[in-house]
Amino acid sequence: MLGSATACFLARDHGAAVTVLERDPSYRAASSSLSASSIRQQFSTPINIALSQASIEFLRAVGEELAVDTERPEIGLVEAGYLYLSDAAGSARLRAQHAVQRACGADIELLDPAALRRRWPWLSTADLELGAHGVRGEGWFDGPALHAAFRRRARSCGARFVQADAVAFEANGDRVSAVRDAGGALHRGDAFVIAAGAWSAPLAAALGLVVPVSAKKRDVFVLDAPVALPGCPLLIDPSGVWLRPEGRGFIAGAPPRGDDADNLPLEAIDHGLFDELIWPVLAARIPAFEALRVRSAWAGYYEMNAFDHNGVVGDVPGWGNAFIVCGFSGHGMQHAPALGRGLAARIATSRWLDLDLGPLGPERLQSGHRLVEHNVI
Repeated sequence: MLGSATACFLARDHGAAVTVLERDPSYRAASSSLSASSIRQQFSTPINIALSQASIEFLRAVGEELAVDTERPEIGLVEAGYLYLSDAAGSARLRAQHAVQRACGADIELLDPAALRRRWPWLSTADLELGAHGVRGEGWFDGPALHAAFRRRARSCGARFVQADAVAFEANGDRVSAVRDAGGALHRGDAFVIAAGAWSAPLAAALGLVVPVSAKKRDVFVLDAPVALPGCPLLIDPSGVWLRPEGRGFIAGAPPRGDDADNLPLEAIDHGLFDELIWPVLAARIPAFEALRVRSAWAGYYEMNAFDHNGVVGDVPGWGNAFIVCGFSGHGMQHAPALGRGLAARIATSRWLDLDLGPLGPERLQSGHRLVEHNVI
């Protein structure tokens, strides 16, 4: 997604001749294809809030932004909000994050248990102290449809998508001159962007940049529920279990149990995670969900940045024409419009334009300066 978005804005806004090398054009294991595709402003760092604010504006206007001739893409954007729930142990952090969010202009309301019960009477609040709800600017959408729209618009502006597995670079001084694919072919250019998601680290290492980004499997369960939940937002329980409406049912997930190893096979769904954690939590939080049933499940990879759970975007240190965008730890899909537009401008003009993405630059990986994002779900 991030590569396609960057390619689209480079071609559309800056008239660049763009070639995208895709190892797997089917995107079978890509994070963007298997994402729950949600967007929120309830982050703990101002830069992520700003990225969400810029991206939601784009998503609202996606029909115009990514139209090709008379074809206007639809992504089914639903702005029902996120609802973070907190018990006494987490309420101080929730209040502190709310202060940051409000200072950044995010429309987030704090609700006590009585207000939570009035708004969502199906919710059990006995153990809660606080809830934070996104009034607007938060919700979910069709992520694969957005990805396809970026690719379609990029192609209409002359971008080429080529099946090739990039494995190495050739250089001339401090400038990259070509990328070599697994078949030995060279692809030359004036600028090069590493946007290989959870598999970006080896390419970055080829340019001397250590990027602690790896593939972390996350399981998502598709649920049939015995009742409807009027006005249901994307709900995050204090345990980390989350739930949101999807079609005629719901989808849900949770942080992994035990050893969160890299590159676990996507086919190996952890059904015990549902039986032992997700179902008990949901049945207690929503009493009508005692008869909840799993209809199906899938897994996808987070491109997790172990350094500080924040993305890496900008100039690769030491190189005059190499750039990187990866490691957004589960929030890359929602920020793709703002990241793609921003990085495209950086490549074309040497400047960050409307939104300064400097705080997410790769230099912090070398200096050890962490920009920690606490709200990772």
